[in-house]
Amino acid sequence: MDLGIKGKRALVCASSKGLGRGCAVVLAEAGVDLILNARGAEALEATAAEIRDQYGVDVVTVAADVSTDAGRAELLAVAQGVDILVNNAGGPPPGLWSEWDRTDFIAALDANMLAPIALMKALLPAMMEKGWGRVVNITSSSVKAPIPQLGLSNSARAGLTGYVAGTSRQVAPFGVNINNLLPGIHATDRAASLDKGVSESQGISMEEAKAQRSATVPARRYGTAEEFGATCAFLCSQHAGFMVGQNIVLDGGSINATI
Repeated sequence: MDLGIKGKRALVCASSKGLGRGCAVVLAEAGVDLILNARGAEALEATAAEIRDQYGVDVVTVAADVSTDAGRAELLAVAQGVDILVNNAGGPPPGLWSEWDRTDFIAALDANMLAPIALMKALLPAMMEKGWGRVVNITSSSVKAPIPQLGLSNSARAGLTGYVAGTSRQVAPFGVNINNLLPGIHATDRAASLDKGVSESQGISMEEAKAQRSATVPARRYGTAEEFGATCAFLCSQHAGFMVGQNIVLDGGSINATI
């Protein structure tokens, strides 16, 4: 399918690896020029080089922490006028409700709610003026079904979801569409870290830990960054113009819900 976005320009956050990289790769395959962002310069430059070599699109890199004012300023200095924004950031650490204090919540909000809101506020006006734009926020399936040990993430991402619910309907008349992608377990470094924890705590191999977790997913496997990226690219395409403020779950059926 021709996504109709060749020649568009996209900012993809946290795109040196994992789900963000998956989104960047499929957008590049569709002919989209990219601004890639991550905190680690080495992995970021390696990803950028691979994408340039394989797809021939223009790729600019900005190694910066998007959760900070300085990092966002550096990123926005080169990202003004983009047609597509993909917001993405790693989640805060797990823990117990009794362990978290105000500092922990502020850090979670800065990374997973306030940073994407700040980028939208900075970049939406130009999209609205052009009469076309796409924003995809990568959140979490925990927005639909909270994960007890991820209370910081549950809270921050739910706040972003509420913001998008209202804002998306205000910018839709200008041809700008905002939607959210909610991943479940995918074969990324995050999944490997979770499997390592299970492996060490239960005294089993990594393969056994992965098989144990996969068995809890109706699809009986982990998702891939490539298929996640393809869904993201569709939401950024010309074909998604009637999708406004939606929360698309990609979890292999793990959330057992009718709606």
